[in-house]
Amino acid sequence: MPRPVHFELSVSDPEKAQAFYSKLFDWRFQEFSGDPNMKYWMVTTGPDGEAGINGGMLIRQDGMPPGTTNTMGVPSVDAAVEAIRSAGGTICLEKMPVPGMGWVAYALDLDGNMFGVFEMDSNAK
Repeated sequence: MPRPVHFELSVSDPEKAQAFYSKLFDWRFQEFSGDPNMKYWMVTTGPDGEAGINGGMLIRQDGMPPGTTNTMGVPSVDAAVEAIRSAGGTICLEKMPVPGMGWVAYALDLDGNMFGVFEMDSNAK
């Protein structure tokens, strides 16, 4: 059963958001250089082995809603995209690589809530 494995915060001011979440929850941020065209930070919410998930933070782009996007771990992004479409969902960002980590796609559910699907694959380029 697919479960949330990652979250993403879309923010307008990353420095301000990092200061807020660091002070509030003691979260740690590290810039991720997977895509030179997009500023992205990995978010560590606690020690490995404890309950909870880590996430990411990106600068909100035009048309991107504010808020948190949850990403589910799936065995196959291709199969998940097909299932989303069959269930009436909308793919808003087609499958793309996260270099060295895997594959991701983003969708909208029937109420317009955004979510992602992620397939682990260290060979993704």
